[in-house]
Amino acid sequence: MKVLLLKDPKEDDDHGQDPYIRLSHPEGYGGLIFTSPRAVEAVKLCLEKANKTEAWKTSLKEKWNLKSVYVVGNATASLVSKIGLDPEGENCGNAEKLAEYICSRESSALPLLFPCGHLKRETLPRMLKDKGVPMESITVYQTIPHPGIQGNLNSYYSQQGIPASITFFSPSGLSYSLKHIQELSGDNIDQIKFVAIGPTTAHALAAQGLPVSCTAESPTPRALAAGIRTALQPHGC
Repeated sequence: MKVLLLKDPKEDDDHGQDPYIRLSHPEGYGGLIFTSPRAVEAVKLCLEKANKTEAWKTSLKEKWNLKSVYVVGNATASLVSKIGLDPEGENCGNAEKLAEYICSRESSALPLLFPCGHLKRETLPRMLKDKGVPMESITVYQTIPHPGIQGNLNSYYSQQGIPASITFFSPSGLSYSLKHIQELSGDNIDQIKFVAIGPTTAHALAAQGLPVSCTAESPTPRALAAGIRTALQPHGC
C-alpha cells in the first residue's frame, strides 16, 4: 500500500519549481500525461494546498481541455474526469502502449507535462524522446511503504495461513512487501500463485526470481479477477 505525499518544492529535482506554477501555465504545454491515479490525486492536493482550486475550476481546466490529456487505464481516467479534464488513451493498458498512442497523434512543438512519482519508470519518457516528442516531468508525490504492512501480513498469515495467490499492483508494492512474504511463507512460498496487474510489475516479479502465474490483460478489476481465476486453475495462465 502507498501513502501519498506532496514533495516539497525545495527538495524537487525539477529545478525547484512548485508543481502549481507549471499547472497554472497551460499555454506553455501541448498537453498532460497521467499514468497513475496517484498522480491525479497529487495534482488535486497541490491545487488545494496552493488555494487554487477555484482558479482551476473557473479557467485553468478549460485551458487544459483545449489540449490533449493522456492517461493510462480507466481508474486514472475516472479521476481525471473528476477534476474536470477530458481524458484520452485510457484503453492503453500500460505506459509503453500509451507512449505509442501519443507518438501516433502528437505533433505540437510544445512539451507535454508529466506529473509523476519519484519512482517513475523511464519507459514512457524514453519512447517519447526517441520519437522527438518533447516532454517535461515533474515530481508530485513520493511512494513510501505503509507503516502497518508487516503487522498486517503477520496477522493474515497467523489467521489464514499461506495464501493461494498474491497480486501485486506495482513494482514498489513488491519491493516493500517481498521480504516479509518470504519470511512468513518459508519453504511454502512455492505454493503461492503470483499475479501481476501489468507487464511492468510482471517484469519486477521475474527479476526477483518469482514465477508469474498470470498477468492481467488490462489494468481493470474485471481483467484482474479473470486472471486470478485462471491462475488458480490447475494449468494456470
